[in-house]
Amino acid sequence: MGLLTFSLNVTLDGCVDHQEGIADDETHAFFTRLLDEGGAMLWGRVTYEMMEGYWPAVARGDEEVSPALREWAVKLEAKPKYVVSSTRKDFQWANSHHIAGDLREGVQKLKDATPAGVLLGSGKLATELDRLDLIDEYKLLVQPMIAGHGPTLYQGGLPGTRRLELISAEPLHDGVVAMHYRRAR
Repeated sequence: MGLLTFSLNVTLDGCVDHQEGIADDETHAFFTRLLDEGGAMLWGRVTYEMMEGYWPAVARGDEEVSPALREWAVKLEAKPKYVVSSTRKDFQWANSHHIAGDLREGVQKLKDATPAGVLLGSGKLATELDRLDLIDEYKLLVQPMIAGHGPTLYQGGLPGTRRLELISAEPLHDGVVAMHYRRAR
């Protein structure tokens, strides 16, 4: 069984708005390494739609971007992508698959079938999966800023405190810190 790893940019005040944070070559290289290590991506519908609206064009070369962003896009294009949605069933982006029905069962099956692990990149979905006790690790890029607005991490709350074990903390440039935590069980 593979691990389910939640990874996202987050500001010091917990904001997970994709427009907040440093999105440069170093941070994209960080996420590309995570993508290389994992066997699949997992998103909610909103995140999927945001991603499918831009990254396929970058992978095709339709957008002028740095080599680091192009590498991310090409690898993302090839990676299996799983989407949790109750409102959308058709996903045209290459290698995209729908997870329908019982959330716990669907995600557990995905973990069981993906020994290299699954990378989760949706904040709202992370809250639901954490409530179901399905997230194993957290690899967050902590941004050196206070956004002062939402959406925020775990905005919907959890039934209890999650104890985590620090695996590593790696400072990047500009004050960004890559944090790796594992669930303390």
